[in-house]
Amino acid sequence: MATTTTTTTEFFPEISVSPPSHDGLEFWQFMVAGSIAGSVEHMAMFPIDTLKTRMQAIGSSSLPSSAALTLRQSLGSILKLEGAAGLYRGIAAMGLGAGPSHAVYFSVYELFKGFSRRRTRTTPPLTRRLGTTVVMNAPFTAVHFATYEAAKKGLMEVSPERVGEDETLVVHATAGAAAGALASALTTPLDVVKTQLQCQGVCGCDRFSSCSIQDVIQTIVKKDGYGGLMRGWIPRMLFHAPAAAICWSTYEAAKTFFQEINGSDNSID
Repeated sequence: MATTTTTTTEFFPEISVSPPSHDGLEFWQFMVAGSIAGSVEHMAMFPIDTLKTRMQAIGSSSLPSSAALTLRQSLGSILKLEGAAGLYRGIAAMGLGAGPSHAVYFSVYELFKGFSRRRTRTTPPLTRRLGTTVVMNAPFTAVHFATYEAAKKGLMEVSPERVGEDETLVVHATAGAAAGALASALTTPLDVVKTQLQCQGVCGCDRFSSCSIQDVIQTIVKKDGYGGLMRGWIPRMLFHAPAAAICWSTYEAAKTFFQEINGSDNSID
């Protein structure tokens, strides 16, 4: 009785072991572009992020009646007690982490975009063990990328024949700002919970008996009402809208630079 053998490629003919390349770029070039974009974004917007974190960490007893007053008070307190340098405290550590983290952030985004373009019918083993490590960031990332792609597509379709280099930059910045603003607004409650857990017991911040997200939410709502979950949403949007505009514009510009370099190399060959 004859036997037949099958290979893995017969079942998964479209999966490649090596990372896919598209848009005329190699995988490492996406990583470099993402690293540059992340560093530029966070260093430019660091003072706003400092204000947002301070506002979310303070106790409810010090909350004034309006978010605008809270923003002014937070800024005035930092400038009075620490000077302008207080707005940049920790920027060195952030700078060291922003580059590598965004290299992964954007390269994984491009990786899955490449897989989706190949219409792969199976789930890539990269996605099976992400687990709970991305629970806090997954909603923001999902809304952010989906909004950016939708906004960019919509803006490019308005008048595609008239979109030049300058207009393309405006499209990327506008789509990025929209993505950052919407994602930051919708995920503020999760960011408040994260900040409360990180800062608990420090400088008079509340300490929680459990690190359960549900327990922290219930504690915040009981003490400050549902408005407590939106604490700091104004500076959060003020940070993420321009930050995303800067980040996406820088990232797309870096991709264009690499595309031109690759084109020059190919023409020489």
